Amino acid sequence: MEANTRSTGRLPAAFLTPGSSSFMDFLSDHSPEILPGNRSLPPLQGAVEAPHGTTIVAASFPGGVVLAGDRRATMGNMIAQRDIEKVFPADEYSAVGIAGTAGLAVEMVKLFQLELEHFEKVEGATLSLEGKANRLSTMIRSNLAMAMQGLAVVPLFAGYDVDREKGRIFSYDVTGGRSEERGYAATGSGSVFARGSMKKLYREDLTEEQTLTLVVQALYDAADDDSATGGPDVARRIYPIVTVITDEGFRRLDDTDSSEIARAILERRLEQPDGPRAALL
Repeated sequence: MEANTRSTGRLPAAFLTPGSSSFMDFLSDHSPEILPGNRSLPPLQGAVEAPHGTTIVAASFPGGVVLAGDRRATMGNMIAQRDIEKVFPADEYSAVGIAGTAGLAVEMVKLFQLELEHFEKVEGATLSLEGKANRLSTMIRSNLAMAMQGLAVVPLFAGYDVDREKGRIFSYDVTGGRSEERGYAATGSGSVFARGSMKKLYREDLTEEQTLTLVVQALYDAADDDSATGGPDVARRIYPIVTVITDEGFRRLDDTDSSEIARAILERRLEQPDGPRAALL
């Protein structure tokens, strides 16, 4: 039996001796058919109905970055799921929020997590934040064929740069084009409204607590104008997923903390339904 087909147990030897620090490149060489972008789709007739994730927001503050998302997934004009998970840790110092076709997006996140873990095990060091952003860009580009058929994935990536000692945010388009955002960013169907909200309220000197309130305010404003974005659901106890990344690593707020922020905003909105006002000048 040839060397590349010898196996130990159930795995071929090639799978036990990867020659690349990129897990995606490794799969491309040995099992390209299991990569999301390489799967063949049946002939399409009419629009594709699949659950879609909606609004993701991020904002930086001195010492880190906050990444948050609402909990609604839609399928056409229907609510497909009320409590979907849209924000995931990528590794210890970064996270990714998903918008677009939910199933493909979650699969891409899992592959991205494996990609970073694989690199660290092979190289014995972690990728820089810039390198992580580039790897995610490559994965999105590999999904372009799916995107052209209506199955797009457009994530938002954020993390703490241990070399520059600050939080950074990266946004993407369906072709994998990457842009670093200054201060705040949003993606998904409610992003226009969320970005407008943050544009008037964001300051570079916000504290971590103020930034947490800022992103939940932005998600509330997005839900107020975009039917695909879900606001805080007090009756079902479903609140936005809010995460913080600092020099201490990734941290997700528990339901108690996120509900306190959401409830405080809801109480203020009873007095000011359109939210806080920014100074005119």
